[in-house]
Amino acid sequence: MSEADSDHELIVAELGREPTPAEAALFENLWSEHCAYRSSRPLLSAFESEGEQVVVGPGDDAAVVALPSIGGTSEDGSEDGETEGDEDVYITLGIESHNHPSYVDPFDGAATGVGGIVRDTLSMGAYPIALTDSLYFGPFENEHSRYLLEGVVEGISHYGNCIGVPTVGGSVDFHPDYEGNPLVNVACVGLLTEDRLVTAVAQEPGNKLVLVGNATGRDGLGGASFASEDLAEDAETEDRPAVQVGDPYAEKLLIEANEVMIDEGLIESARDLGAAGLGGASSELVAKGSLGAEIDLERVHQREPNMTPLEILLAESQERMCYEVAPENVERVREIAERFDLGCSVIGEVTNGNYVCTHQGETVVDVDAEFLGDGSPMNDLPWEEPTDPETDLPDTDLEDAFDAVVGSPNTASKRWVYRQYDHEVGVRTSVPPGDDAAIVAVRETDTGIDGGTGTGLAISAGAAPNWTVANPRDGARAVALENATNLAVKGTTPLAAVDCLNGGNPEKADVYGGFKAIVDGLAEMCAELSVPVVGGNVSLYNDSVSGPIPPTPTLAMVGTKAGYDAPGLEARSEESSLLLVGDDALERDSFALGGSELLAQFEGTDRFPDLPEAPIDRLETLATVANAESTLATHDVSHGGLAVTLAEMVTADVGLEVALPTDDLAAGLFHELPGRGVIQTTDPDAVVEAFDGVAPVVELGSPTADGTLSITVATEGGDETTVLDRTAADIAALRTVLETELE
Repeated sequence: MSEADSDHELIVAELGREPTPAEAALFENLWSEHCAYRSSRPLLSAFESEGEQVVVGPGDDAAVVALPSIGGTSEDGSEDGETEGDEDVYITLGIESHNHPSYVDPFDGAATGVGGIVRDTLSMGAYPIALTDSLYFGPFENEHSRYLLEGVVEGISHYGNCIGVPTVGGSVDFHPDYEGNPLVNVACVGLLTEDRLVTAVAQEPGNKLVLVGNATGRDGLGGASFASEDLAEDAETEDRPAVQVGDPYAEKLLIEANEVMIDEGLIESARDLGAAGLGGASSELVAKGSLGAEIDLERVHQREPNMTPLEILLAESQERMCYEVAPENVERVREIAERFDLGCSVIGEVTNGNYVCTHQGETVVDVDAEFLGDGSPMNDLPWEEPTDPETDLPDTDLEDAFDAVVGSPNTASKRWVYRQYDHEVGVRTSVPPGDDAAIVAVRETDTGIDGGTGTGLAISAGAAPNWTVANPRDGARAVALENATNLAVKGTTPLAAVDCLNGGNPEKADVYGGFKAIVDGLAEMCAELSVPVVGGNVSLYNDSVSGPIPPTPTLAMVGTKAGYDAPGLEARSEESSLLLVGDDALERDSFALGGSELLAQFEGTDRFPDLPEAPIDRLETLATVANAESTLATHDVSHGGLAVTLAEMVTADVGLEVALPTDDLAAGLFHELPGRGVIQTTDPDAVVEAFDGVAPVVELGSPTADGTLSITVATEGGDETTVLDRTAADIAALRTVLETELE
């Protein structure tokens, strides 16, 4: 029996009758993989989601986390201690995938992904303050991949810039297995205080359900079920009606109207209209409160004539919110909506009964809301354990390897992407895109962010398809460690994370085995780092005629610190030392290169490197060292290995003279063990002492004034020989491949 047939039998048994057409469509969408997580939910219990800082965990539109009380820094650099009132400052974290829509229509697909995650933020009572985007495409040299890249970036930048929310970070990766199915994962951070918090849990029978925002049209019909199927060869034309069309100017009005309603305490609960449209949002809202609703679909403000009940329920028209409002506050909500030129409909009320929808006096839906939302059976799917690749290392010339890796679109500068985003709007961004992690101000003081006072929030987001192809479980563990290292080298302590778990068709045992492995690996490392995973998103059926995508566990992690300043990643000209910290591989008999960009460029294979033990200790030490006055620059070592880190630290005015601490040049420069950092410091002894018993420290060299990266290696006689010389201009030419090829 097929899944659809068994679902139908279950629904008929529950209802005691055949479902109406509108009910059948609601069940199809809300019980789809996209909404119900039928194949992934059995695995998600692996994540630890609780902690003292967690206010609202998984299951709502966005997670809510309390910021720790962190002392500010006075003008003389001394610690002020705890800031009064810190305990009621919260942030929201959410992440969304818009993968299939972005393949069919890259501009609108990506733009509406931004709109959706921002509305998830609004529904918790928060104001959106930062976005990240993690993007994955097929080979950069392919014309279609570039078409998708350009459309997606344009869609994200257009929507984010128009609504005034800065895009401050993210990642861009290219891999052959995304050719037929790109990924667009967008995360949003919001800011609120304890008294502004609302949730998606309906509160009380008799309260009204009010729809605010754009009028409902026929766009996006069946989007949830579309996202739960493999992409067909003709998807770009046949599935275009399932892609929503965004209106960022309406979203900006909705953001500001929501702010006023929250300020005035008019909202009892809220849910944004995303997957499955009004039917999904309103039924989930009341189901979470173990309540029901009576909704008159004719009251929904519509922009197209003669819409059917099914179309009104399931259309995924954008820029709409469903609010639960006390009867005495309805008129005020209507006034605010009109002030911001937004549509407003009182569509029904919360009840103690079933979820009931009527149209022209006829009942078209009458079901138990909790059964509709949570009644779908989970899938018990077979899976195969992933196997490690055999070792097949290429024989490469060092200079050729350096040029290929540093000039790869995966490791090259992403400036072409992030310069299209307005990352300064909102005047919170202290460390902008292009660094290991962005830092935004979440609590201003009278001196503003230039004074370096208050609390900063660091944000890192991304995954590593090369790593998770080589070893899904350890690759996912490495993704968590690398994001945490990005935060640590900017002097911040990890607070919480959300994930977007992307996989192929789970009905294929090998694909599901890889997906299960990334879930387990990500959960294990986040637990090791004491970072609760407070929410997320699952996107399966990312499969096409060209095959499944790599298992891709995008992680968005945040950390906090006192002050907004952090050492940059570019080397400075002061007299100082360059130290490599945390490179356990130097103490081993051999390096593992699995998952490295070196092997991707030269078609080699190898096992994934063993990750360091007790990583939390080294990250805490790394954060402490990063905040020291003697630290001039910090940069993590991961994608592309030490070669890319050093290349990114060189500037036109400051070069680096480096003595490589191994005679295995290829491995020493290109292995990608995460949890490492390069520190430029005026007090190397203090760094060595700080890491004593925690992680190895190796002195690499020092800065020079010639803007050249010079790498030497010791010979058997104790002399040094130069193995690589690259000027800043040479390196810039390699690293600007995106700008060179796309402009």
